[in-house]
Parts: sequence; structure tokens; C-alpha cells
Amino acid sequence: MEPIASTPTHCPYCALQCGMNVTPLPQGGARVTERTDFPVNRGALCGKGRTAAEVLSPGVRLTSPLVRSGGRLVEAGWAQALDLIAERLGSTRQEYGADALGVFGGGGLTNEKAYALGKFARVVLGTSQIDYNGRFCMSSAAAAGTKAFGLDRGLPFPLEDIPKSGCVILVGSNLAETMPPSLRFFTELRENGGTLIVVDPRRTRTAEQADLHLAPRPGTDLALALGLLHLVVAEGRTDEEYIRDRTTGWEQARAVAMAHWPEHVERITGVSVPQLREAVRLFCEPESAMVLTARGPEQHSKGTDTVGAWINLCLATGRAGRPLSGYGCLTGQGNGQGGREHGQKADQLPGYRKLDDPAARAHVAGVWGVDPDTLPGPGRSAYELLDALGTDIRALLLMGSNPVVSAPRAAHIEERVRSLDFLAVCDVVRSETAELADVVLPVTQWAEETGTTTSLEGRVLLRRQAVTPPPGVRSDLYVLHELAARLGAEKGFPTDAEEVFDELRRASAGGPADYSGITYRRLAEESGVFWPCPQDTDGEIHPGTPRLFQDRFATPDGRARFVAVAHRATAEEPDTEYPLLLTTGRVVSQYQSGAQTRRVAELNAAAPGPFVELHPRLAARIGAAEGDPVAVTSRRGRATAPARITSAIRPDTVFMPFHWPGEGRANTLTNPALDPTSRMPEFKSCAVRVEVVGPRE
Repeated sequence: MEPIASTPTHCPYCALQCGMNVTPLPQGGARVTERTDFPVNRGALCGKGRTAAEVLSPGVRLTSPLVRSGGRLVEAGWAQALDLIAERLGSTRQEYGADALGVFGGGGLTNEKAYALGKFARVVLGTSQIDYNGRFCMSSAAAAGTKAFGLDRGLPFPLEDIPKSGCVILVGSNLAETMPPSLRFFTELRENGGTLIVVDPRRTRTAEQADLHLAPRPGTDLALALGLLHLVVAEGRTDEEYIRDRTTGWEQARAVAMAHWPEHVERITGVSVPQLREAVRLFCEPESAMVLTARGPEQHSKGTDTVGAWINLCLATGRAGRPLSGYGCLTGQGNGQGGREHGQKADQLPGYRKLDDPAARAHVAGVWGVDPDTLPGPGRSAYELLDALGTDIRALLLMGSNPVVSAPRAAHIEERVRSLDFLAVCDVVRSETAELADVVLPVTQWAEETGTTTSLEGRVLLRRQAVTPPPGVRSDLYVLHELAARLGAEKGFPTDAEEVFDELRRASAGGPADYSGITYRRLAEESGVFWPCPQDTDGEIHPGTPRLFQDRFATPDGRARFVAVAHRATAEEPDTEYPLLLTTGRVVSQYQSGAQTRRVAELNAAAPGPFVELHPRLAARIGAAEGDPVAVTSRRGRATAPARITSAIRPDTVFMPFHWPGEGRANTLTNPALDPTSRMPEFKSCAVRVEVVGPRE
């Protein structure tokens, strides 16, 4: 018997996009094995990656369209399901106007799907109401990076630079659990003599690896960054030549920072003055240093300002745009970077162009063959779009997202979803949101299709098809092609991913995220290509751009911009009724809303359900023992889960992971207060009370 060939591809989960091999099995299904040639993970895989093929099983995934009949979802044919979606979208548009149609995408969609979805919304439906769940991922970092540097790319340097740096401040990331293969870069950093500072209210597995752990009160990262900058100035550690030659706005930013003296910052954050001084020493003494942020400082109603303050620290010390130094963001979702670059974000056009820029509109409209004036303007951001369901937005097409679990104030969002006149969902599994749909379409996933993603490094990668999808399953590109044809657009929506990518290249050409010099052939031959990568000129192939800002920043004058920001309270501070702060996050064996990982036996055995993390002093005060069911209540609702008692968390803070629906749904509690710039909700901090709800067994 001929051996079955394995296919080199990439993991479907986080933004590391680890390399792996996928081999079809003779009896059906597939096996994942290590792939040592990819430089990001060098063969290492976390439990989610190792078990990724489990979700390919027909017993786990959807294999037939479902249509609601008599209150139930029943199997239907593709023609029937597509006809129904097209009819309902068309009739809703005719009766209520184009903006009564909503489109909601996902950070797990390939670049091709994200591009086609944005084009479909604006050209076929004519709606401005499109956004995606990546708005909940790193939009604050994107906004702050754009303000400071003129360009947003998660990491402006490859991960391989981290071990060579002198110091890294890691703010609000538990990467030992959220992206375990990346931990080795930080282990190597310390082995090479560098230092790691971790900022997190909890002593996580990542914080345990740190040379210095700072545990601020949730919602005070902005004050912490300003306090460190104050000490940099007071101790004469600024790089005046760099500030003069490569930045603007320093005087205003410095003046605001000087109002955040160490003792004041200690009172706000709970981080002691000696720890603040030690952090400044560790960061400033080496020749090179980095600040990396994740969701911790970003998912706040002041997330953009908070990230801006950490960028200010890099600029004041002359770190950004220099070798082995700078600011970077650890993107969360698998294609969170590419997903926002190519058109499924409310204010974006392909190539990371702005939708309200006349030149950008003209360029993209030319590629699409439409009049620029027909393109709608910017629409609502993700939470605002979801909040408008059932009122201004009457019908929704949703791809690759599960907002009933993942959105803030989730019980309210579930009500809004239920109030829709019509909901169509494209997904791999019957997620909690799909269960509420009028039509569910079973679509291909990572190993069943070919397409590109863009990792947290800005590295564009080729995911190759490794297995044949089950009968009855179609790609999202097929769905958009068929719906477009039924709604009057016979051309412009090919089903071949490479053909879509070639159009994306033309649409992105000349934009901030220029992919025009990237081809499937190059991606197959190289370990990815870093954007921007313009089209070949004078016969020279552009090598891509692993490291940004070495000579100039992407601003009109080439200088980075300080932003003067001051600390302010969270949108919801504790009071006598809700005296504690809740923060949320992930665990190593589940991913995002858990729609896929909760269907994998090995992962469920390791992380079977939600929990509430409590400090022993808080547990004693409310009379809770390990495993007792406790209720966490906010102004938006109540969640219950077993107590997990640990001294690794602050006494004034409780933690819940957000992967589960039902009574333990953490996002029932979270606050949808929005950052005024990024429109990021305040997932990471809200006022709660905690109480035991039943006798221990």
C-alpha cells in the first residue's frame, strides 16, 4: 500500500500559526505531527495544536446545511439554504434599506475570506454594517500603533529577535497558556542574560518565569506606564538625541508623565515604589529592550491611551526602530492581523486603507470595477453592530464567530441575536450562536482548504489543503460566490482561493499593508513573507520587510509621535454594592469561545469547565472552600462556577476564563464600555460581588 503523504501547513488556532504536518488516515480523519522547519515553533505544538485534527471528524463538525423549520434546525440541501438566505437578505434590503443588513466576520477567516466578505458586504449588499470579532482582540494596540508610528503591524520585528534583546516588559499576556510554543523565546532571552518583566494582576505561569513580576490592580496599567516614564525622566535615562531626531510631541507627553510621581502611582496600582525603580533599571540599563502588550492593557475603555503610554516609554528611551528593540503587540486570533487588513473591519478597505480616504476608495473601486461613490462609508464597530441587531439591523450574515459567548454583556447580545428577523451562520460546528440561526451552512476549515493567514509577526503564510472535506461541506468562498450570483453579481466572487488572493494583491498595492509582491508560489517556497512587500520593480524581487521603522516611521515626516495621555479610572470602579474587580482570560486547553476546543475530549479532560479564581483572604471572608459553587454578579448579570483558591491573584480581584456558555459564561458579567478611539470593550475590568451559592459536597 502506498504511504499517505503528509502536507506541511499551519495550526488553525492562535496567531503564532505554528507549522505542522497533517496526514490523512486510511480509516478517515487525520493526524497532526511536528514540523521542525518552521522557525516560529520549530516543531513544538501545544495541546490545542496537537489535537486540531479532532475537529475534522464528521462526528464533530457540521456536514449538511441546516434550515429552521417548526422551531428546529433540520437538514436541507445547499440550493434550498442559499436560496433562502438570498431571498431574506434581498427582501430585507428592499423593505428597510441596505444598512438593515449586517455582516459579522472573524479573526480566524483566511485573508481571502476576509477580503471577499468585505467586498460582498460593500459591493453586493451595499451595507456599511460590517465588522468582526477581531475588534475585541487588539484594536486598541492597532489604534495606538497607528497614532505613534503611522502603521499597525502586531510585531514590527520577528519573534527571533526577542531572545537577543536585553530586556522585555510583557504587559498583560499569559503566553505560557495562550501561545505556549512562544515561551521558549523568553526562556532563551533569560538564558542569554536578558531579563523578563511581567505585568499581570495574577501570578500566572508566565509571571512565574519572570525576573520581576509587577501585579497592578486591573485597569491601572496606564498609571503604571506613566509612573515608569516619570522615573525615566527623573533619573536622567531619556535618550535626548533620539527624541530630537526621530520623534515629535515629547514636551507635552513628558509634562503629563511628570504628574504621575512614584508614590502616587503606587497608591493607584498597588505596585511598590522599589519595584517601579527596579523595573526602570532593568529596562534602561541594557543597550536594547522591548515592550510587548496583549489583551491585559488593551481591553479597556482607555486601552488606546494605555498602549500609547507604553509606546511613550519606548520612545523616550530610544528603543523603537532600533535593532532588537521596540514596541510590539501579541496578536491573539489566528488571522487577527490579516483579518483587519483587508476589509472586514467597519472602517477599512483592503491593504489597510481607510474607507473614508477618497484615494483609497478610488483605488479599490477600480480593482472591483465599481463607482467609488457607490461604496458605503464606515459603519458600526463590533459591539455597536451587535447591539443594533433586531432594531436598525434586521438580518445578519455571520462567518466564523460566536458572539453569544464571546461578546461583552453576552446575555444582552444573545437577546439582540434572538430578536433578528433573520440570521444566517457559516461555521464548522453548531456553536451557541449557530443554534439560534435560521440557516446554518457547513463550511470548510483549515486543513480542508487552501488559503493565507498573517501571523502576529506580519508574516504572510500559506495554509495548504491536506484532507478532503466531507461530502456536503463547501467553502466560505463558494457561499459568497453563490449568494452574490443570486443577488445579481454574476462576476467578481471566484471560488478559487489563489484567484481571490491575486485580486487582493492588486487591491492592496500601494497601501500600508502592501501584499502585491507576495504570491502563492513564493509562500510555498519560503517560510512566509513579511509585509509590506510591494510588487517587483526593475526585475528585483522585493524580499519583504521583517523589521519595520529601522530608517523612518510610517508617518508623513518619518518621525514617531508621542501622545500625551493621563491616567483615568476604569469605566466601572468598585463600590459598596460591587466591591471587587473581575478580570477575564484564557486557559491553556481551550481557545476563544471554545466552540471547537470544547469538542475535543483531551482538551475537555484538561479544562472541563469554568471556575472563579479567588485569593485565600477573599475566600475566607465569604466562606468559600476549594470547589464550592460561587456566584459572581455584576450590573449586567450573574455567573456561577466552582471556586479555585490561590494566592496567585490579588485579594481585591477575581478571575474567570471566558470559554464556556451557560451559567459559567464570564461575558455575562463584562462591561461593554468602549474605548473612544478603538471601540474596544472593557473586557478586563468590571465591578462585581462574589458569594457562595450552595453547600460544599
